[in-house]
Amino acid sequence: MKITTYSVNGSESYGVVTEEGVIDAKPLAGGPQTLRGAIAAGALNKIAEAAAGKTPDHSMEEIEFLPVIPDPDKIVAVGLNYRSHVLEGGRDIPEWPMIFTRFANSQVGHGQAMIKPNASEMFDFEGEMAVIIGKTCRHVSEADALSVVAGYSCYNDGSIRDYQRHTSQFVPGKSFYKSGAFGPWMVTADEIPNPGALTLMTRLNGEEMQRATTDDLLFSIPQLIHYLTTVTELVPGDVIVSGTTGGVGFYRDPQVFMKEGDTIEIELDKIGVLRNPIVNE
Repeated sequence: MKITTYSVNGSESYGVVTEEGVIDAKPLAGGPQTLRGAIAAGALNKIAEAAAGKTPDHSMEEIEFLPVIPDPDKIVAVGLNYRSHVLEGGRDIPEWPMIFTRFANSQVGHGQAMIKPNASEMFDFEGEMAVIIGKTCRHVSEADALSVVAGYSCYNDGSIRDYQRHTSQFVPGKSFYKSGAFGPWMVTADEIPNPGALTLMTRLNGEEMQRATTDDLLFSIPQLIHYLTTVTELVPGDVIVSGTTGGVGFYRDPQVFMKEGDTIEIELDKIGVLRNPIVNE
């Protein structure tokens, strides 16, 4: 099942995505008012069953996509998690996952504008796979890790490179307002039994900039979940942004950064394409 968060005429809901349009899932879920709430209530199977054969409530043209989880308790991102990205930056292979965080208001949905801030000309793209947590969990073994996943999505970990490099802490460069993107929808975990077998691509104005398979992750999704749940409790709707591959604009010669008028696309097979225009602040 594909399920997304959206608004119509300013009214927010979440729904099942079909070829014909979007089925409003809020009436089908039995109470939860948000996708995060539906995940926490264990309502995804109920929604899938109730939506089967139902006529869509909205066409794709009617809705405005919002971030798949607009209000996560945590967005936990992973740096330097593909060998090609580590090597293009001249760094050593990390011994442990490099963890940083993003703020919820640093992300937009599919089709919404990512904002290049006035403070910098170094607005870079990072195509990534996002993992949405489905259960409250702590101390999860690698063997059990995929059982706590609700689904997967595309993510653009838009990065303000000069601010990212002000210190050894990445957060300022990763949390500018509306600088990242999350969507277009979540594909439930039952449809992706092996998240380590997807092809990830990034295109800037139609030109391919990044390509990798997710089996190239230095720390796999089970390893990341095990590590993170050793540190903290993960809860439904938490988002793990799992890392980007080589080809980012900062390390190109000449460097390539996003600017107003550009279109950036992140694609993961079995999931879809996250597409966003770039505008100036």
